[in-house]
Amino acid sequence: MIGAGSAGLGVSYFLSQQGLAHRVLDGGRIAETWRTQRWDSFLLNSPTIRSLLPGDTYEGTDPWGAMTCQDFVSYLENYAERHHLPVSTRTRVTELVADQGMFRVTTSDDVLLARNVVIATGDQNRPVRPPMSADLPSTIAQVDCPAYRSADSLAPGAVLVVGSGQSGAQITEDLVLAGRKVYLATSRTGRWVRHYRGGNMLHWLTLSGFMDVTRAEVIRLAGRVPTRALIGATHTISLQSLSAQGVVLLGRFRGVEDGCLIFGDELHEHLRFGDEVSANTKRLVDEYIERAGPDAPPAEDDPGETVEPRLPHPPIRALDWRASDLGTVIWCTGFTGDFSWIQLPGALDADGQPIHVDGVATVPGLYFYGLDFASTRNSGIVPGIAKEAALLVEALVERSASLTPIT
Repeated sequence: MIGAGSAGLGVSYFLSQQGLAHRVLDGGRIAETWRTQRWDSFLLNSPTIRSLLPGDTYEGTDPWGAMTCQDFVSYLENYAERHHLPVSTRTRVTELVADQGMFRVTTSDDVLLARNVVIATGDQNRPVRPPMSADLPSTIAQVDCPAYRSADSLAPGAVLVVGSGQSGAQITEDLVLAGRKVYLATSRTGRWVRHYRGGNMLHWLTLSGFMDVTRAEVIRLAGRVPTRALIGATHTISLQSLSAQGVVLLGRFRGVEDGCLIFGDELHEHLRFGDEVSANTKRLVDEYIERAGPDAPPAEDDPGETVEPRLPHPPIRALDWRASDLGTVIWCTGFTGDFSWIQLPGALDADGQPIHVDGVATVPGLYFYGLDFASTRNSGIVPGIAKEAALLVEALVERSASLTPIT
């Protein structure tokens, strides 16, 4: 097992339950990316009761609250200890190759042989910047969203956040609440309300089966794997609510021209798309409540959605970075995974990303876990671990049972 984050620990739990000898290797500490790729005020988007790993039950007093990042790291450390998971930290894997029907795993400390390897490092740990980032003047500091910590950590001046997905919108709110002047280059991102009809929206979507929709069906409906919808950890965040707090909303960032940052004219389209996704999601929950019959109060308006947006008039298509006193650009433009250490023919595609079906690689004995939308909408997020890690381990156990014992 490579990776000791929530995904790797969840798989390790099920391997231990099956009595399968294994080791969990991580180049850093348990939950390293949770420690180093989150901002200071970060809260988990999933409610606490749905952020527990396999084998645990909630015993607190605030099941629908949101854990801080620090609390979640402590929880993962405690989880590994309580369940006696065989984690080896500070053990960086530098190469994975085939070796006479087995896998040779070279680490910073040793060389190991294994018949099965589960890679649980995820595919959301390496930030992606658009090529036009190279055109920005050197006087503007550029920060990838995993490196953002707080408003105080940034250079003086206004801040441009590029991308209005989960990280971009939450970082934008963190900045404006700290009193910074913020411009937000928006993107086509859906939105969910935090609470609806007396319950947590993620809870409703889980009960209704929405989160279990397969990757293939998601792609059929959307034409591609979509960006995850924006949802605030404790309250609804929308482009409208951000603008009402003083954030200047812009269209998509297009590049640099004649000393100005250039933006598209998609802002109204992005506002409409967020509203449409929210309305469709609430309609799905309404249909579930009518079908299943749980006791739920009528729908109420959410102030995060009904607030009147404050939009620049005329729309800003070109921003003079000097006149606007722009000091920092924060890139919230997506992630990919770093699998460059995997040297197995057929394991990765032309972009260096895993080739798999439901986490089972094309290379026998190789598995990937924790990939975004790998099997369903639940894949790659903490609430999906209990169910999907169990399924992966079932596949691994089935293969192991067919192998000739090593003598």
